[in-house]
Amino acid sequence: MTADQCNSVFCYIKLQATAPKFFGFSEFLAALALMVLAWTIADVRYRFRVRTAPLPLQEITFGIVGAVGFLSLMTDWWRAEQWRVPEGHLITPAGWQALLGGLFLLTFLTWAWFAFIRPPVFSRWNAVRFGRQLIRVILRGSPTEIPEVADELAKSAKNLIRYSWTRDEREKRFAAVGSPKIRSRERVREHAHDLLGMVADRKFCKFIVQSSPVTAFALFEEMALQNRYGVPLGIFARNITAEAILNRDSFVYQEVAGYYTGFVGEHKPLTSALYANYELVDTLKSVFDIDHREQDRWDADQWEAFGRLVLMSFDNYAKKWAQSQHSFVISRAIHGLQNAVAGLTDLGDSSSGWEPHSSVEKLRVVVDFALNVVKILDSYQAPGKTAPTRYRDGNNMDMYDLIARLMFHIIVEASNVKESWFSSWSIQHNSVWSRFFSNSRTDGPAGKIVAFKLRRLIFEEIAHMAQFPNYKGSKLLGMTLNVMGLKFERGQRDSQKSAAALHKATLSWTKKYFARIHDRSPTVMEFGLMDGFKYEGHGPRIVQTGRQILDYPPHMTALNLDAGPQP
Repeated sequence: MTADQCNSVFCYIKLQATAPKFFGFSEFLAALALMVLAWTIADVRYRFRVRTAPLPLQEITFGIVGAVGFLSLMTDWWRAEQWRVPEGHLITPAGWQALLGGLFLLTFLTWAWFAFIRPPVFSRWNAVRFGRQLIRVILRGSPTEIPEVADELAKSAKNLIRYSWTRDEREKRFAAVGSPKIRSRERVREHAHDLLGMVADRKFCKFIVQSSPVTAFALFEEMALQNRYGVPLGIFARNITAEAILNRDSFVYQEVAGYYTGFVGEHKPLTSALYANYELVDTLKSVFDIDHREQDRWDADQWEAFGRLVLMSFDNYAKKWAQSQHSFVISRAIHGLQNAVAGLTDLGDSSSGWEPHSSVEKLRVVVDFALNVVKILDSYQAPGKTAPTRYRDGNNMDMYDLIARLMFHIIVEASNVKESWFSSWSIQHNSVWSRFFSNSRTDGPAGKIVAFKLRRLIFEEIAHMAQFPNYKGSKLLGMTLNVMGLKFERGQRDSQKSAAALHKATLSWTKKYFARIHDRSPTVMEFGLMDGFKYEGHGPRIVQTGRQILDYPPHMTALNLDAGPQP
């Protein structure tokens, strides 16, 4: 190829139509078809990666591909017409083709780099795009998109926790000035803070539990590793807890015990990352604050899962924190567990069909929970306490008061079952009383303290009827007489030994006050008497008629009462 026309600046030559060609418009179309196919079949995960890259990859790709296509088309046209081009030594026709092909290849490799090789994570360079794409996925609510994006979010957990404002940092930054203008270097912190608020969406949490629990694990683990407990993940943790309990295939049910689930059940990586770290639970505050309307629909297995999570937090709390601070988080969780035992009055008069009743199963779960708490306190040598004390209410409550109050609430609910002798004895004695007052469960330092407080709570509620007769106290009195009897005998069975003092005090109070209160409030006092008990005013006395066995007459026991002026 030789110059055939020159001027004072350039010499021009004709492009030869027969010159070698390795990247022209036809090659561009073939390569573009493959690239479009790759873009088309890419799933949600890879599209999310491309859209959250540190570069505006879609705009850059469109611009470069469009320019390369246009220039390759013009080059082929120029070659076919053999039009002149400036002669130069910097770039030859072959070099021009290599440049266009190289730009096209570089564009594809850049796209593949961010989509497959090095997926982008949240950073100061893509904070805006990352947030925009995440909220887009959440608002769409697609069951095919959310699991993929939720799993992808785990890679950004470290940076999200690192950049986000903590509660104290944000208050300190904005409280003094009011509404200061966000500086450029602070925008990434604001975006990270907002993103952590976005992931608390209930539907998003549902798919995290179902398809990507590792994302929750990564976020909570990073909070502990970076010691940044004040980031806004409280609502997220609460929704993760609620959804994990609802989903019976979730990690909450899998990480039970090594005997059932092997390595995962033995080490409990997911549940330990959040629930076994009391400092994290206490800072997040609302981990166990599940809506009571949702809890009302839980069955016994779900309440058992909830109690298991609370016990993990309580174990860490009792080990490190019980001596120094009262736990409002644990208190609210235990208060929520009280709701599980409601409904025992629905058992009716059945003499044999109470056992499979859902409320009885829930009762068993809460009783087991209370006893496990006592066992944990015993294992740490009852920190902060050396001797029993009276029950304290309100903000002065410690863990012993709290568990005693839970047990007292269980006993109050159990006292509602009174229509059928079989049901009342099975629930009140076998399921509740014998377990709370068994020597094998209350012989530890913590068990003795809790049992002492529980006895005081029961007797004070009964004794309060001397001033104000009420149905609650009447039912408690009826249950106490039902499970322990109308006569005190030395050498009682184990289920009554630790309650011997309560038994004697209750019988003494009943003998002194029952008839007197009955004279002015007969309906209240007789309301609490269980099946088989009867008040006889001509004694006055309370008579207990036992169950008839074979042809033997039923055994009868009577407690003679004092008659006298009203208290």
